[in-house]
Amino acid sequence: MTMLKLFGIVFFCGLLSPSQEVLSGLSCAVSPGAMQNVLSDAILQNGLLQQHLQGLVLPNIMGEGGLLSSPTSITGLHLVRVRLPKLSVVLLPGIGVQLTIAAKLELSGKCLVGLLSELIDILVDVNITANIKCTNYESGTVQVVIEDCLCILGAIKIKLLSGLLSLSVNEIVLNQLRATLPGLLCPVVDIVVNLVNIQLLGTLNAVIPVGTAGTIHYQLASLPFTSGLFLGLDLDGAVKQVGGSIIPHDSSPSALPPLLDKLLVLGLRQSFLNAVLSLLLQIPPQTFTCTPEVFSGASRLQEAIRTLVPAACSTCHGTSPLSIRLTLSGNPLILLEENKATVELSVMIQVFIKRLDGPILNLLLLKADLGLNARVSIAGGRLVLGLSLG
Repeated sequence: MTMLKLFGIVFFCGLLSPSQEVLSGLSCAVSPGAMQNVLSDAILQNGLLQQHLQGLVLPNIMGEGGLLSSPTSITGLHLVRVRLPKLSVVLLPGIGVQLTIAAKLELSGKCLVGLLSELIDILVDVNITANIKCTNYESGTVQVVIEDCLCILGAIKIKLLSGLLSLSVNEIVLNQLRATLPGLLCPVVDIVVNLVNIQLLGTLNAVIPVGTAGTIHYQLASLPFTSGLFLGLDLDGAVKQVGGSIIPHDSSPSALPPLLDKLLVLGLRQSFLNAVLSLLLQIPPQTFTCTPEVFSGASRLQEAIRTLVPAACSTCHGTSPLSIRLTLSGNPLILLEENKATVELSVMIQVFIKRLDGPILNLLLLKADLGLNARVSIAGGRLVLGLSLG
């Protein structure tokens, strides 16, 4: 069983690139649903938005009038929690990604109306929409830019502990929040999106060890690109042997199949997999000890062994066992066909007897090409190739 760890192909920003090509053997298409799931986890479920909104500094609200024509002031207004946050993603062809966050912000502070001071609670619906694109690609990294951030306030509910809420207090709060909140929330979203970008870029620039034989280094190869149906990513993949020498592979362009009902499609070129297999399948010579009676059937090889062994053993002393040694010759090749994968191995088959009183007696030396059926699956975040003799 051969296992190759899958890449952390999760990304969210995009800009049209000149072509939708596969660079260095790897490419993927990500659906809006997959992007929405990832961003919702990173921004909402992990508490990143709540964490940065906690630092909001809301200005004091001052106003004339109020209960019995007394001046009104609201101080110490701060965020208590973010209620029912929801995130949605829309792809903008040629631009990037439109991110929308809807939530209810629960605010609390102190309200002074005349000589009466009490707690005030404010619940405000907010809807933040930001257009996100990537720019300035360099060495596997991109810069995230937010354009046209729009923050719209919906329903606002105000509650005083005493329940005595005048129309003037309500109007003062509404006007002040609509004037100040959008300017405070959009910079927070910008910070959060850039932090998420840094986290996710780390999944697109990694070095994966392949046992002790070498490494696979992959990183973003160009700016992401968007269509109306998916976000596409091209990756550079370098397969290196121990010592740093790179195993070459064909990097000519190739198109991905449509997403259809899939959240993500990852394309690996056959030539790239061949380079990886040359690291994975470094099998040392295998020796098997057996007796002539083990061989049965009607194949030419088996008949030849049954014929050769008695003649060779006539010069042996004692009952030396028959041995077979298999040695890998050359690099393995994987052949990809529709609904089928085959791994071809060239091996040297050595049939010999180790005499009790002397050197090895070779009976047969044969070069053979083996075809192994490959069962491809994904388990535990890894691409699994199950090989069996065909």
